[in-house]
Amino acid sequence: MPDGEPEAIPPPQSAARGHLYRRHALVVRVTHWINVIALTILLMSGLQIFNAHPSLSWGKSSYTNRAPIFETGAAITADGRTIGTTRIFDHTFDTTGVLGLSTDGGRQVAKGFPAWITIPSFQWLAMARHWHFFFAWLLVINGCVYLAFSFLSRHVARDLLPTRLDLRSIGRSILDHVRFRHPTGAAAARYNVLQKLAYLAVIFILLPAMILTGWAMSPRLDTALPGWVEFIGGRQSARTLHFAVAWTLVLFVLVHVFEVLISGVWNNLRSMITGRYEIAPELRPREPM
Repeated sequence: MPDGEPEAIPPPQSAARGHLYRRHALVVRVTHWINVIALTILLMSGLQIFNAHPSLSWGKSSYTNRAPIFETGAAITADGRTIGTTRIFDHTFDTTGVLGLSTDGGRQVAKGFPAWITIPSFQWLAMARHWHFFFAWLLVINGCVYLAFSFLSRHVARDLLPTRLDLRSIGRSILDHVRFRHPTGAAAARYNVLQKLAYLAVIFILLPAMILTGWAMSPRLDTALPGWVEFIGGRQSARTLHFAVAWTLVLFVLVHVFEVLISGVWNNLRSMITGRYEIAPELRPREPM
């Protein structure tokens, strides 16, 4: 049975407090967990790469008179203290212990992001690039597998594309989320409109943008297809956009995990591990004919 279509387990296997339905196909579950691993290592290795040049600029090169858009570093105050700083456009903030200056091995070290959030934990640009490129290609291949399955099984058309009724209910769905009200019964077997829009944005906007801006930073690809990087403002612009998209994905993940926690940790985890999601029997969706 295609992914996303409710499927009742025979009564002897049903939970006493509800019925289990098939919510996620095996391919969806496997590609989901590969994405979790790949994106985590991509973020951590990417931050290590950022630390080698902890600033973001716009244009073809960072060696210009134009001030960086974002920059971290260390500075000495008037009273002789060393602090970590983060500058965004013309505004500078004290970010000691988080950005610019952090504790590493019992001593304070000037670096962009702290060691605990980077791979490797110590400054090693070449190794960070090896990790980053390997898991970047793993993410691309994994994404292609997911997309091929999703289109062949009609997962995208059936489960992710919002209907007119969905779009008219956006305001109510936002209000329900603000009030921490989550679908129950039959409605819990389907993605709500905010989930649909968020997943579509990640799959067809954020991840392609991440891949494209990553390719734009490759001198080899720029040489093979000269001129195309200029369409996004140059290599430094691509680096800045790559960084911004990465943190937008982090924001999505944080919201996603928060929703999992408040809407039923075990039920959500079980559905992404075994594919089965529990719904109250009196409110279960109509079984397919």
